[in-house]
Amino acid sequence: MLQAYNPKNADILIYVNGQLVPRQAAKVSVFDSVVQGGDAVWEGLRVYNGRIFCLDKHLERLELSAHALDFKAVPCQMEVKQAIFATLKANGMRDGAHIRLTLTRGEKTTSGMDPRLNQYGCTLLVVAEWKPPVYPPDIKMITSSVRRNSPLFLDSKIHHNNLLNNILAKIEANYAGVDEALMLDQHGFVSEANSVNVFCVRKGIVYTPHADNCLPGITRSLVLELCQSLQIPAIERNLSVTEFYNADEVFATGTMGELTRVVDIDGRVIHNRSGQPILQRLQEAFRKRTESEGEPLPF
Repeated sequence: MLQAYNPKNADILIYVNGQLVPRQAAKVSVFDSVVQGGDAVWEGLRVYNGRIFCLDKHLERLELSAHALDFKAVPCQMEVKQAIFATLKANGMRDGAHIRLTLTRGEKTTSGMDPRLNQYGCTLLVVAEWKPPVYPPDIKMITSSVRRNSPLFLDSKIHHNNLLNNILAKIEANYAGVDEALMLDQHGFVSEANSVNVFCVRKGIVYTPHADNCLPGITRSLVLELCQSLQIPAIERNLSVTEFYNADEVFATGTMGELTRVVDIDGRVIHNRSGQPILQRLQEAFRKRTESEGEPLPF
């Protein structure tokens, strides 16, 4: 699975620290912390029918991640919202758009690791593209040899830009000719995939790994809410790869791809022995939420 380039994005305007500039001119300083050390936090948001879905939840996570990394002079949520609105308006985007929101620690006075060198405040970037959900209806996975970071090392609760752990797993998936890499924790339990959270269904019960070594994604949380509203039992617990092999259904969740069926893991085809269409029910309920909820665009 490789995202296709959309020619409509050739002339989009990008928000860079208060200015809207053409794509080709959108740049940050070589002294910016995101260049120097991947020192930034980010969010992915999606626009549906004139609304930004779960905007406040995403902005809260951005703010909390920045606080955990001790960023200084962080822009307030209203300032970030106005930057997002301005970017979408300038590009005429009210539906079918995805936003990559990035907040870096900012520009340094000279190269170095010390955050005290960051004396100019944060850098705010808003990249809005014409982009539908990126996954095909069905995807395949392999189990990666790369372990997901635990809080012992770099806490996945911080939604940071240092994504090499995930990228190494994705490289393995690429060479295996599949779409995603399933990542395990240090104990051998499933954590998440390289860019999405994962669920499995067995005999009418939905399971998902504890959010110990994975990001507790916003779409993941919404799926757990939907299970409750649909009276589908849902359990968070340690899960082995074998349990995913033998599940009735497996699916991945995330803003970029919404809810996506997994049909094969390490060559094991996922067979729905129960015949219950749990994923289909959740996809339909999710679609209804995106059609009616979200922050209305002020234009």
